[in-house]
Amino acid sequence: MRNPDDITERPLDERTAFRRIRAFLAARATDTPGLGWDVRMWDGAWHTGAGPEVDARRRTRMRTFETADGRIAAALLSQGNEEIHPQVHPAFLHLESSLLARGEEITQAAGETSVKVLCWEQDEARARTLTDLGYARSEDAAHLYRMSLDGHVAPEAQLSPGYRLRPTRDDHADRRAVADLLNAAFDRTRHTANEVRALQEHAPSFRRDLDLVAETADGAVAAYAAVCWDHDNHRGIFEPICTHPDHRRRGLQRALMTEGMRRAQALGARSLDVSTGDAEPANALYPAVGFTERHRGWFWTKSLA
Repeated sequence: MRNPDDITERPLDERTAFRRIRAFLAARATDTPGLGWDVRMWDGAWHTGAGPEVDARRRTRMRTFETADGRIAAALLSQGNEEIHPQVHPAFLHLESSLLARGEEITQAAGETSVKVLCWEQDEARARTLTDLGYARSEDAAHLYRMSLDGHVAPEAQLSPGYRLRPTRDDHADRRAVADLLNAAFDRTRHTANEVRALQEHAPSFRRDLDLVAETADGAVAAYAAVCWDHDNHRGIFEPICTHPDHRRRGLQRALMTEGMRRAQALGARSLDVSTGDAEPANALYPAVGFTERHRGWFWTKSLA
């Protein structure tokens, strides 16, 4: 893609793209709505998946848009489904319309019949652009919660009797247990021990001491909460947080989040973020443990048929 700004569209070069896009996203991690994926989302999109075919499907849908001197002006990111995630530097917001149109072309070429784009409530410019391009706002919502750790004193975690808290272990059995928990908690089948291993071994946001589980007395993993570390912004990002259906309503997520807060603060975190959709338990839990909703948004959709 070229335009009067002399912006060039480039496919992802796997030797350098991960690092460069990650730095771009870290620099965009501000309170301005609509600018972005956090580094944990990028780590997950790059390092996890059901296999090489999934990774290839994601990566062939992603692009950078660069200035003549090689700076990233925007990135078009994907998780390999119908969602497109335009990430635009504030100096190049006028490119958003052409970026969305290009995303539609790539998504349609990949065989999708519709496209989805997240727009935060405050981002009136993106909402106008989406309307002009024929998108309609759906009822599929997203919420971003934040906690400032300035002056915050995290209490000690209180686990229900019969459970204990620990970091995950660096072995296949524990990775398999985490994958099985993710599948049970989110009603999925795609998570595997190898996927968990890839994220743990390669994602810069992973820290073993912040990757926490609650287990039963006989060692069954009952709940999981990962605090992913955004070093550039001294920020923790809770992702994922879940409990096995057999162990819900016992305060395990609250205990894990409380311990995660304490550990992140000890590392120097200034704030913590957590995102969710419309699930009522999550939207009740996060304010209850001290988070405040900072942004609410909706997915906008368009048919490509």
